Amino acid sequence: MVAFRVVMKAKRVFGLILLALPAGVGCGSSGGTGSSGPQFAFTLGGGTATDFPGQSTAAIAINVTRSGAKGSLTASVTGMPEGVTAQVQSPGSGNSGSIVLSDSSATPGSYPLMVSVTDGTNSVTQPLALNAGVLATVGQNVAGTFQESMSTSFQVAEWNAGFFQSFPTAQPELNTLNPQHTRMQVMSEAIPQTGASTWDFSMLDGTLQPILASSDQSPEFQVAYAPAFMYVNGTTNFTDPTFQQFAGYAANLVRYYNTGGFAAGGTQYQSPSSTPIRYWGIYNEPNGNGISASEYVQMYNTLVPAMQAVDPTLKFAALELSDYGNEEQMYVPPFVEGVTAQVDVLATHFYSSCNQSDSDATVMATVPGFASGVQYIYSQLATNPKLTKVPVWILENNVNADYEGANGMSTCNPGQVFVDDHRGSSAFFAAWRPYVFSQVGKAGAQALYHWSYNGDPQYGEFNNSSGQLQLSYWVDYWLGKYFGQGQWNQLTATSTDEGNVEVLAVQQAGGATLVMIVDHAVASPSDNNGAGAPRTVLVDVSALGTFTTAKQLTLDSTTSPTNGPAEQTVTPAPQMQVTLNGYGTTFLTLQ
Repeated sequence: MVAFRVVMKAKRVFGLILLALPAGVGCGSSGGTGSSGPQFAFTLGGGTATDFPGQSTAAIAINVTRSGAKGSLTASVTGMPEGVTAQVQSPGSGNSGSIVLSDSSATPGSYPLMVSVTDGTNSVTQPLALNAGVLATVGQNVAGTFQESMSTSFQVAEWNAGFFQSFPTAQPELNTLNPQHTRMQVMSEAIPQTGASTWDFSMLDGTLQPILASSDQSPEFQVAYAPAFMYVNGTTNFTDPTFQQFAGYAANLVRYYNTGGFAAGGTQYQSPSSTPIRYWGIYNEPNGNGISASEYVQMYNTLVPAMQAVDPTLKFAALELSDYGNEEQMYVPPFVEGVTAQVDVLATHFYSSCNQSDSDATVMATVPGFASGVQYIYSQLATNPKLTKVPVWILENNVNADYEGANGMSTCNPGQVFVDDHRGSSAFFAAWRPYVFSQVGKAGAQALYHWSYNGDPQYGEFNNSSGQLQLSYWVDYWLGKYFGQGQWNQLTATSTDEGNVEVLAVQQAGGATLVMIVDHAVASPSDNNGAGAPRTVLVDVSALGTFTTAKQLTLDSTTSPTNGPAEQTVTPAPQMQVTLNGYGTTFLTLQ
């Protein structure tokens, strides 16, 4: 190879030094490599293109402006992800061209592309952002029935005493939420029996009476624990292992609220409300509170008949397991085999974590396991002919089950300082909770409860410090409002990004079609209460025929916790585009 050296000769002219450059070396221009630089420029018809699997974008115009050159121009695109191809019409000797992008299998997300136009010597470039979207297809085939109601819970104890009295708006907001069979978990000093013949209902009724006066009027009273004197020295072991004493306590609760009261120690005790309590839960999380599977069967078979003898119209929820490890496998089969008393609901609890340091990805990954748990319970109920029609309810549900213990330390994680997990009320919840609702509802769960109505940003819907609503309230409100108490036909629905976008489509005969799209995509594996990754979803409802009206509502980081979201009227179409800029959920109501 012959080496060429550029020799620069300096010449002084009128006090200036001029550099004489050899012919062919130019001063350059943007994108140019020739001596005169590009004699053209171009613009794109848009800076962003969105495509969906199996579809192509609209043509993106290339508009050329020439400043002298008449030669042929060639366009190209670089930076495309795997699964995307470009069909390019170059401007040639004209002033216009186009680009059409086709998506066969691109991973959803945003990609920076570069469009180049060249005359063979000089080239000019322009950026083009590609948004690879998700295709959600709703079919007309019925995949089964869908019937899932929404509800909430109260833990009635001394640390929540006076809640309704402190916050006058709490009951009206509870009415608006319209929970079904509001759950009341009675524990600690709110347990009304204080001795063998002494009772005090004041703390319990401070919370329970406002609930009885709410729009629900059919709450569930969980006989969560026995009075303290029925345990051995503050342990979880009963002084009466036959549970007859405990059954007497439960029977008196029924008398107090449903049948005109009872007398004890020369005092008559009777609820001030005429509204009876029809649903009763038997014990809280026996697997986490020292009650073995066989003991629980005996307890249930003892308490239920004693309570029915007072009021035969009662309905009962059984088990209410703390779900971790293989607890369902340990407790459900012995219960199904050994229960002889009436069972109206088989209940469990689902939390995604007990550690605030778990990442968003770890938490989201637990949700399909909730559905598997529901399916397992149904498979066991099917082995007892008397239980085949018993529904599964999830009576506690939230992101993190941990709580503050002694000296501000974590209960679940010894040695760690407890920190509130705000994913229970942030935009994360606007994706996580609808994702849970869809997954467990498809598995057959007929009720999903929030833990709990009054609480902090980790747990509550109504903040029990500020008296303000939280985003979690509106998530549950709209799930309940849209899906209600009715039975829907669940339609087949698929997503090309099943791992990150959940689609639930239901329809009532002669009524509305409801499509819920959940973006639970995690932006980074290390995110903890992150923003989530954006997703643009094309919802294909063409198989369902023509719609005349449509409404859209979105829950995400922009939703006002004070006022909630607002429905927007949109134009119905065979394919409707929905954009979620991170964790969130969109509802489409079509008629």
